[in-house]
Amino acid sequence: MSKTVNTPSFFSVALSTWRAVNAPVTQSGRGGKLPDAVVKLSIKTVAGARSIDTLGAEREGTGVVIDASGLILTVGYLVIEAGSVLAMAPDGRVYPATVIGFDHASGFGLLRGQAGMAKRPLKLGDATRLQPLQCVRVATHQSAGGVTAACVSSRRRFTGWWEYMIDDAIFTAPPRGEHSGAALLDDDDRLLGIASLWVSDTLATGVAFPGNMFIPINLLNPILDDLVTHGRRPAPGRPWLGIYTEDVEGHVVVTRTLPDGPAARSGIKRGDIVLGVAGHSVGNQSEFYERLWASGKAGDDVTLHVLHDKKVKHFVVYSADRTDYFKPWAVR
Repeated sequence: MSKTVNTPSFFSVALSTWRAVNAPVTQSGRGGKLPDAVVKLSIKTVAGARSIDTLGAEREGTGVVIDASGLILTVGYLVIEAGSVLAMAPDGRVYPATVIGFDHASGFGLLRGQAGMAKRPLKLGDATRLQPLQCVRVATHQSAGGVTAACVSSRRRFTGWWEYMIDDAIFTAPPRGEHSGAALLDDDDRLLGIASLWVSDTLATGVAFPGNMFIPINLLNPILDDLVTHGRRPAPGRPWLGIYTEDVEGHVVVTRTLPDGPAARSGIKRGDIVLGVAGHSVGNQSEFYERLWASGKAGDDVTLHVLHDKKVKHFVVYSADRTDYFKPWAVR
């Protein structure tokens, strides 16, 4: 797995960000008209959804229409356990939509709206060519701010506390608050990425430089047909433990175990420290995920070496597929 790191200096990013935001409207990258393919999503979850505690029962964000049939791409956490979805076009038209695909490994969610809901669906671009200091545009639905300019701060690996990691993530500045599902666009309105998070340090230098993290659109290309046809990438999936962790001074510290998830059922608890996986030591989240995912497939047993109640213990965790944990949600 590649560990791409492409981070310029603090000063160069700060200057490029200022130029992007303050450039004349006629220059590349400064705001512009909101494409009609950028829609507002309003989601209500199914009753008793397991994700309500962390994501809420009602969610709003942005989606992007990517073809004439009404396929809508967004960030996956918006649509987990969705019971109903409405998509509102920039002109105020409202369409019902259904979730048809979800991919935890990349973080994408896919919905089906209505054919013809966007006059100009956005074409997929090539995010591999996107370099730090380039000017881009961030597009959300109108009530979340519409289109604004941004600068690419860095391209590097991103690790999340929810058993998530992608290489070559796109980090931009300045930050957008209502970012969920926002589109990252080039000068020709080609889609380069989908916004996932607000982050405090887009440069990974230890100095605060807030912005957003985007999932590169190139991660969609190999799985798009499977998401449309089957709702997920080909099985088997990665082993999933239902565990939240943080890097703390060279240790992988458990901050939460999901109720009735694999880790919780095995006895692992908040405050435990993951020392290794299947005989291999780990010193950070990145190493933890690499060892975990290399240990087998979803449903396999995973041996964790854990500092638990001041003693090193070996836990055998019966892993699962993350998508199955969130039933009764299912793609339709």
